[in-house]
Amino acid sequence: MSHSSKPPHHKLSQRRQRYIDEEQLQALSPNPSSSQVRSKRQRLIYLCGDDPEHSGILVHHLHCFGHEVVSFEDTETFFDAALTRRPDVVIMDVNFPKGQTDGTDTLAELNRLTGSQMPAIVLSAYGNFSSRLSAVRAGCQGYFTHPVKPLDLMLAIDELTTPIEKEPLRVLVVDDEVDAAEYHALLLKGAGMIVQQVHHPAETLIALERFNPDLLLVDMFMSDCSGEELATMIRHQPEYLGLPIVYLTGSADSQKQLSAMASEVEALITKPVQPAELISAVRLRGERLRMLHSLMSHDSMTGLYNHSTTTDFINKALAQAHRDDSQHAMAMIDIDHFKQVNAIHGHLAGDQVIITLARLLKSRLRLSDIIGRYGGEEFVVLLKGVDVQRAAELIDGLREDFGSVDFYAHGNHFRCTFSAGISDFPDHPATESLRLAADQALYRAKQQGRNQVAIHMDLAP
Repeated sequence: MSHSSKPPHHKLSQRRQRYIDEEQLQALSPNPSSSQVRSKRQRLIYLCGDDPEHSGILVHHLHCFGHEVVSFEDTETFFDAALTRRPDVVIMDVNFPKGQTDGTDTLAELNRLTGSQMPAIVLSAYGNFSSRLSAVRAGCQGYFTHPVKPLDLMLAIDELTTPIEKEPLRVLVVDDEVDAAEYHALLLKGAGMIVQQVHHPAETLIALERFNPDLLLVDMFMSDCSGEELATMIRHQPEYLGLPIVYLTGSADSQKQLSAMASEVEALITKPVQPAELISAVRLRGERLRMLHSLMSHDSMTGLYNHSTTTDFINKALAQAHRDDSQHAMAMIDIDHFKQVNAIHGHLAGDQVIITLARLLKSRLRLSDIIGRYGGEEFVVLLKGVDVQRAAELIDGLREDFGSVDFYAHGNHFRCTFSAGISDFPDHPATESLRLAADQALYRAKQQGRNQVAIHMDLAP
């Protein structure tokens, strides 16, 4: 098919005029967009395909992950709906009676009409060159051939729709010359960083503890304490061994610069600084530290917090709960018969199951909840401000949905289930006692036949 061919929308001019009229009305009477009234993790997905049975299976899986899905059986209805209410992402099955490229041609025309690229994923029974080329020319960001693994589709949707939200870098500027400190702080603030100043070196350690910076910007030659001495003092404390330190110096003495670098600082910048050089040096080293921290604190397979980080966050949450007199619930979750999954379907299939459960937990639970992979096929969740009964209801809903997700390996189809145990804070006031109670409830769920949620015996005999 020619690259210049267009879908035969016989009412395209009327649609274009209606779209322009609606845009003008919205400009006069703005309303909250659909994305503003949905939860932060929920996505509005338009699914367009002419196979009701296949579409129904996809809708079910997408609902399991907490998304709002609107299904269309023809491209014309989809086209009109997309002009009225823009989705977060489109899943377009191109296998329509009008031809293999009907779906992608519709997307291309929609993008031309609206003047913006609509995030889209193509599903197709065809993997040939022409079908894939039509998807590329329509600006589609993903292409899958049937059968589609739910996990692969979810990961593609996440990649398309999850904004990269970076917290501003936190920089502590230590300089006993107030004007110089103010100037450098102003440059960094202008680059979007959060900056705090210390004008007396003796106050640095307190500021480090309270401000928790990503990087320290230190003047090398201060009257009461040199930058070298301050850096060495900071490195004596294990928690600050990895903290990037950048020196500012007015000296061009190479010997002094070499001496400074020997104290394990990250960089040395000569004053007067070039604004671009300062911002670049600080951003590069601060973001590198954040990336290292993320790698150290997260499980590489699932992206959830790892065991030690999860425990640390739960400790802090319980300490705050003691002060606030609030209530939390912990869930220990374990995938049933996971060793059999690995033995029968292979370890790659087992990884697929683990990642799917992790994505389900992350997409359905709140941002404030703590979700971690505790090891192997076991997960832990701290549900904040939730009593044990409500926690059991929430986890049981996730259990039901997880049990209906389809997995595929070596041409075989299978499903998995999980069991969970729930414990309550403050009945169990410490992290270890809370975990132990949840673990005992999990054992009870396993003993009673698996694929169920049990509450700790002390609370629910």
